[in-house]
Amino acid sequence: QVTPVESGGDSVQAGGSLRLSCVVSGYIYSRYCMGWFRQAPGKQREEIAVIDADFTRYRDSVKGRFAIFKDYSKETLRLQMNNLKPEDTAMYYCATSDEYCSAGHFAYWGQGTQVTVSS
Repeated sequence: QVTPVESGGDSVQAGGSLRLSCVVSGYIYSRYCMGWFRQAPGKQREEIAVIDADFTRYRDSVKGRFAIFKDYSKETLRLQMNNLKPEDTAMYYCATSDEYCSAGHFAYWGQGTQVTVSS
């Protein structure tokens, strides 16, 4: 059973930074897709950033501010978030797939970590 576990969410002021982590035991070396998503109250879940062996994609609203990367030494997927804005406030989820990102399917989801950005 693949179970992503997120951490790193917090409350910060606008302009601040956070680094989210997602531990997926035995999975980080996979060439298949891993990603970060978020869902704000009353809104649909949206893709933030995804990565596989050959591909990385970011949501337009986070380009230049967020970076997704694999920390192989810690077997952890990271999301570095800089210059945070109030509109980034949401529950952030990590997800993994048994396919490449082009397939768009994620089979395993974590429980989420809350990010709150105040103005």
